[in-house]
Amino acid sequence: MKAFLLAAGHGTRLQPLTDTVPKCLLPIRGTPLLEIWLETCRRFGIAEVLINIYSHADAVETFLIERQSATPKVKIIRESELLGSAGTLEVNRAWVDCEECFWVFYADVLNRVDLNAMLQLHKSRNPAATLGVYAVSDPERCGIVETLEDGTVLKFVEKPKQPRSNLAFSGLLIGTYSLLDAIPSRKPADIGFDVLPKLAGKMLAYPINDYLIDIGTMHNYQEAQATWPGFEGEFSHSHATWNRV
Repeated sequence: MKAFLLAAGHGTRLQPLTDTVPKCLLPIRGTPLLEIWLETCRRFGIAEVLINIYSHADAVETFLIERQSATPKVKIIRESELLGSAGTLEVNRAWVDCEECFWVFYADVLNRVDLNAMLQLHKSRNPAATLGVYAVSDPERCGIVETLEDGTVLKFVEKPKQPRSNLAFSGLLIGTYSLLDAIPSRKPADIGFDVLPKLAGKMLAYPINDYLIDIGTMHNYQEAQATWPGFEGEFSHSHATWNRV
């Protein structure tokens, strides 16, 4: 199975740290976030990863080239202009032509999610996409889902002014050709604003209670330094399950 690992962002909310270091290479307890992601992919049997780079591209490319002999196999896509999260998928859709489904990961999400369990749920239902979701205290700043009792995503709204749910998109998803077909041709294009709302009723939510934190802000980055458990021990398998109707 293949994975897109989206790592091209500027990381402006983490300045001044990101003035000289790309967000994806910021260390978590001494280990670059990108290395944590590649180790996660290796542990879950993800054989190939496509990583898009833009901000501080030379530094990220050097880091990836230096570990070229390691697994998983990495394909580096250097963007001359930001395509947006969905734009990157569209431009590189040929890379997953032979895949029944594929992962999409946001590189600034530090997590200990049981990806095997999420994939198992996806394959049991075969939706257009399966979104990892988790409860948040600030839903107006997130991509928010409303679900039916069986986990079907009834509605998706990016950064709603009046949230009707506190279940947020985690930055982890399993996509299919239906997801790719919903991407607009214009660039840049964003997964949350431009794609997921179109697929309401055709997506499934996977509820996450495992460790997950978006390190996009200085507060969260500092919290990650204090709380990241590393890879010691087994994954907790503490995800919730949906009732079937």
